[in-house]
Amino acid sequence: MQSRRPLDHGRGPGDARSLRLAWKRARAPERHPPGGRAGAGARAPDARYSARPGAARNRGGAHRGHGVAAARGLRSIRAAVRAAGARERALERESGSPAARRPSQHRAHQAGRLGHPPPDRRRRAERIAVTGRGLAAGLLASIAVLATADVAWCQPSEADVFVAEGILALEDKKYDEALEGFRRALQREPGHVEALYYAGVALMAQNKAAEAAPLLERARRISPEEMAVAYQLGLAYFSLNRYDEAQVVLEHVFRRDPGLDSLGYYVGYLRYRKGDHQGALQAFRAGRTTDPNIAQLTRFYTGLALNAMGMSRQAAAEVEQALRLQPASPLAGPAERLRQSFAESRDAERRLHASLRLGGFFDDNVNARPSAHPSSDTVNALRRPENQSWGELASLRLEYDWLKTGPWTSTVGYSFFTTYNNRLPSFNIIDHLGTVTVSRQDLLGSMPLISSVQYAYEYLMLGGTELLQRHAASIYSTLVEGPHNLTNVIFKAEVRNFVEKGQVDSEQFQDGNNYMLGLLHVFRFAQDRHLLKLGHQFDYESAQGSNFAYLGNRFIVGAQYTLPWYNVRLIYDFSLHRRNYLNKNTLFPEDDPGTRKRQDDEYTHLLRVEVPVGGGFTVGADYQGTNQRSNLAPYTYTRSIYTLSVSYTY
Repeated sequence: MQSRRPLDHGRGPGDARSLRLAWKRARAPERHPPGGRAGAGARAPDARYSARPGAARNRGGAHRGHGVAAARGLRSIRAAVRAAGARERALERESGSPAARRPSQHRAHQAGRLGHPPPDRRRRAERIAVTGRGLAAGLLASIAVLATADVAWCQPSEADVFVAEGILALEDKKYDEALEGFRRALQREPGHVEALYYAGVALMAQNKAAEAAPLLERARRISPEEMAVAYQLGLAYFSLNRYDEAQVVLEHVFRRDPGLDSLGYYVGYLRYRKGDHQGALQAFRAGRTTDPNIAQLTRFYTGLALNAMGMSRQAAAEVEQALRLQPASPLAGPAERLRQSFAESRDAERRLHASLRLGGFFDDNVNARPSAHPSSDTVNALRRPENQSWGELASLRLEYDWLKTGPWTSTVGYSFFTTYNNRLPSFNIIDHLGTVTVSRQDLLGSMPLISSVQYAYEYLMLGGTELLQRHAASIYSTLVEGPHNLTNVIFKAEVRNFVEKGQVDSEQFQDGNNYMLGLLHVFRFAQDRHLLKLGHQFDYESAQGSNFAYLGNRFIVGAQYTLPWYNVRLIYDFSLHRRNYLNKNTLFPEDDPGTRKRQDDEYTHLLRVEVPVGGGFTVGADYQGTNQRSNLAPYTYTRSIYTLSVSYTY
């Protein structure tokens, strides 16, 4: 055996006698009979640490890692440590997708163990319930046995011996002695991943994250897929307030194993500080921890995230849970004040919402004049010379939340809309709409769910006389799947009563019911500055007149883009409403009525430019283009409306 540098107990690491003595010394306090509980007599860990998430001081209980396969054929880094004082290791087998399992972790006073090599070529590593001291001692015992053998090819490296001695010292919180052992190992093998890793652990335990980070960076460069190294490096960055770098590393670990102890808290906090409240909530919900302090902090920040999402009741409940976890913790006072502020903020929320809009417009087809058709007398008769007009518009919307209790909110609303066509006043519109809405906020896992029921009554006048009364009942739900996705489902039933002027054939009665079922999905980007919408609606019109009963499909596409200058918003919406009428039309075609079912394709383009000018005011320019194509000539037309308006929102 080659000559090696002496250890502190007087003999070199290759000396069989010294190795056996070291093994006995390491195993003495932890001997237990077969089948007994490993580490039963271990002392409780020191749980003191800074509760402030951004604190530069590093607490050992939060610095954990989980490895998969070490570089250069080394054993995987393992350190599954039971929290709250037990030195036992969780029995783990690496399988496809375990439930919330015990991760590798290292407290300031605890070191992990070196794992076993894969038992077969399929590399199905198996973790055995054993203490960190016991494993290091076992390694020393193996080295002692090997030192007496004549088989040179199976001798462990000298660096492995120093790493094992360092782990024993780390378990005893002799950090300087442990670092000396890891330093000696690195002198012999500069790329020894386990020596780099455990040296980083020891330095983190001494609150020397700045010194630990370079060592952990070296270890990660050598073994980039070692999750233990990545986790510890992310925590080092976190302690140094290098949050962007910490998030990159910890997000990588989170994607691989979101159930690692306390990982969800750190990822959630990093997302929260960037304003990604939905993503933070998902990380907090996915996280697992055995540390009561981390559990309390997770609840605390979950409440903050929920409150930022407008769910103050759920936020108050989370903070209350945080108080129950550790009533005597330093966070108890701030948490209690925060819980009260959530409750007060809900009561103090503005109950009245209002908006007013004034503007002017130009309409190039006020009366929906049919497009020219060479062989249709009806079309020629309807094509009046006067069909364009300038005009003015005004709208008012008022909403009042008259009831707020628990997850329930009830709102009454009133909307008024009117247009005045300067050249065609007989087509002026006056519309009154009243609504009553009841909504409930819930959480579906970590996803906010808002469910509502609404009743609406509409009274519409055309040219100063009544045209329509409409009753509508709607049920709709909105699910926020994440910071980038939102889904809305709606069912609406309407009863329409038209005022018919003069004698009208029964086939032409428009009174009836309409039923609509719709689905809309919104892709959200840059905290809702940019949006992409995709949707579909199916509707059925059961009109009394056979000429107006149809089955329809509406396809919806939309987008919003917010410019970097002055928050100018560009909004575009497109819809295609395909209506297949159920009965043969009794009026058209003129030369052979009653032989053809009507089919319409209505294309609608909405383009809007919004410029916020401050103080609740917004200047907007709109274009609405309608192109309806029908197999019956009188129902084919095009229309364009250009609008410039100013709106105020309270």
